[in-house]
Amino acid sequence: MTQESPGNVLFVVLDTVRKDRLGPYGYERDTTPGLDAFAEEATVFENAVAPAPWTLPVHASLFTGMYPHRHGADQENPYLEGATTLAETLSAAGYETACYSSNAWITPYTHLTDGFDDQDNFFEVMPGDFLSGPLARAWKTMNDNETLRSLADKLVSLGNVAHEYLASGSGADSKTPAVIDRTKSFVDDAAAADDDWFAFINLMDAHLPYHPPQEYVDEYAPGVDSTAVCQNSKEYNAGARDIDDDEWVDIRNLYDAEIAHIDDQLTRLFDWLKATDRWEDTAVVVCADHGELLGEHDLYGHEFALYDQLVNVPLLVKHPDLDGGRREDTVELLDCYHTVLDALDVDGGEPAAADEEAVPLDRTRSLLSDSYRLFADSSDPDPGQAASPDGTHGFVEYSRPVVELNQLEEKATSAGIELPEDSRFYSRMRAARSTAAKYVRIDRIPDEAYRLDEDPGETRNVASEPERASESRPEADEPDDAAVEAAETALGAFESEAGGAWTDAAEGEVSDDSLADMEEEATERLRDLGYVE
Repeated sequence: MTQESPGNVLFVVLDTVRKDRLGPYGYERDTTPGLDAFAEEATVFENAVAPAPWTLPVHASLFTGMYPHRHGADQENPYLEGATTLAETLSAAGYETACYSSNAWITPYTHLTDGFDDQDNFFEVMPGDFLSGPLARAWKTMNDNETLRSLADKLVSLGNVAHEYLASGSGADSKTPAVIDRTKSFVDDAAAADDDWFAFINLMDAHLPYHPPQEYVDEYAPGVDSTAVCQNSKEYNAGARDIDDDEWVDIRNLYDAEIAHIDDQLTRLFDWLKATDRWEDTAVVVCADHGELLGEHDLYGHEFALYDQLVNVPLLVKHPDLDGGRREDTVELLDCYHTVLDALDVDGGEPAAADEEAVPLDRTRSLLSDSYRLFADSSDPDPGQAASPDGTHGFVEYSRPVVELNQLEEKATSAGIELPEDSRFYSRMRAARSTAAKYVRIDRIPDEAYRLDEDPGETRNVASEPERASESRPEADEPDDAAVEAAETALGAFESEAGGAWTDAAEGEVSDDSLADMEEEATERLRDLGYVE
């Protein structure tokens, strides 16, 4: 670390934003002039790997430094439990911390906001102030008690129903301007108290449904009625709704309009930090938690696959210990946890409670360290470090998508379609990805592997499992080089370290008892994200 290291960190997640729709990654449409300018003074990472293709496990990994199988936050258990968060660690070290987001997963309800001194989820019926400070601790106590948890769920559902209505296409305002305003107020307050700070914000506009402000529709999707295009990915994925080429163009234009709105608002925050002389003392991390499929591989949304449009995410970091420019090496979003600790000179590793686990700073996972991704030097390697000691592979996990399956089955049934159980919709998946190749283990259908350097669109599956091919999936081609074999070997090592491969179909009906439990505990939280209706 340098003597001039910034004392503050701003961490921005562009929820559901694809790398290839941003100017810093070569998108020709002028949707992100602000990020384009930011990229000139930041380091742009071309091969950042998300640990999962959806919000909850990714944010849990960002906040704990753990892979999804270790922190356990997923759809069958939509809570982060038994882990000390980054915010708890930084607060204990004396930093002021804040989290602002309108994402329904990032709330005290899921415990993802544990440790933040201030937070707001911008729900109209249950505003974040209600769940901040002492009341947040009381809320956590309610969730930890089985009897009280159902009451907590009912309270949250009231806020969720209102949020869904107010965030519909009937003229609601985006919450992103309020997120930016609240962040500015937090920074002002921290500065007035002479406190260093960590601010985490999640900007949700690019998540379905796409209803951008009209001025952005006029510029990027002129003439498109956002209420007339398909905004339900489950209808399309189930085969109950077709989308023709013209409608895909409209959907993608609306997506671009949402990204342009995010860019304008984020630029407003960046410009304010510069105007108030805080920019130089602020390290900035900008990434997406995952991307989105917009018809590629005949899929819509971010479920049921680990293709690069979902898991090779944008990552830009501004810090004086980074040289700027572009980097082609493999990095993982998991590394951002350690990068923030390193940037603020906090070792971590002290549990906030006796029954919790806390991950200490490991400089082989800090982007700021000279030993970055020299995992052979790690004193206590995690599964990814043990599986790829030279740091060339990143790892992704996707457990059973129980909530999406329920909706998918309902859409299919209403259209008289029967979904095959041996399909990607019912599958668990894990992947190892290098800059050259990716190998994906899938428990119900044949594995997938791709030479990313030769086939970035992942159009030719070169996994060597012809005996598992089915009528619904063409027989895979034989692998032809060491890059694919290296990815498969790394994945096998990761699976071994993680407790075993997901090679057999998961036991139990994913849409039966497990979903019934979720409906009692969490279903209402998911309505405004389009996971349930």
